[in-house]
Amino acid sequence: MEAAGIQSLFADIGGRFCVPAADIQAKLKKVKAFIFDWDGVFNDGSKRDLTGSGFSEPDAMGTNMLRFSYWLQNKSLPITAIITGEENESALFLGNRERFTSLYFKASNKLKSFEHLLIANKLQSHEVAFVFDDVLDLAVAAQCGVRIAVHRKTNPLFNQFIIENKISDYLTGQSGGNQSVREACELMIGLYGNYNEAVSNRMQFSDLYKEYLAQRQQIETAIYTGIS
Repeated sequence: MEAAGIQSLFADIGGRFCVPAADIQAKLKKVKAFIFDWDGVFNDGSKRDLTGSGFSEPDAMGTNMLRFSYWLQNKSLPITAIITGEENESALFLGNRERFTSLYFKASNKLKSFEHLLIANKLQSHEVAFVFDDVLDLAVAAQCGVRIAVHRKTNPLFNQFIIENKISDYLTGQSGGNQSVREACELMIGLYGNYNEAVSNRMQFSDLYKEYLAQRQQIETAIYTGIS
């Protein structure tokens, strides 16, 4: 499907393109890393005892399929990370299970964690796609190559701010906790142009998918707390 068709499809579910889908597609060609905020992105930000805020399996599958889509194009794994202001057991569980590259907890100044990630993985900021939702994320989002903001109806001024200041390329139609991560991941896979190939290989548990999975499972997730 062409970028214009992808744009129409996602606009139909309420997604808002701050730049044309074709522009996001062009920027994705340079991306080598996917970073996610946690609270308000994988969930609605609500807290539950010591486990903190949770996640949904559709969102988790979205991150896996995005990495597989990238792998099919590049035959290498992207850097994948979570940067969050809290220390969250659910984020730790997901990151370890899915073998993310790194997890950054207690990131009160997320820019410091972001800079650490860039140096540790020899990345430039324009090589990063970032899925975020709130004020604490803006310093990072402003530097990234692809910026996907999770939409909330309750902060129209914030939504207007990130659009006017060109800090977002796309606002999701769904809010955090309603599979907004899956939406962001499917958008990027669609713009990579290999959605059907990725899904078909995963459906058949093909040799290609097994090769990808074997490489993914070799990752030892690095965990950082309180970088400042």
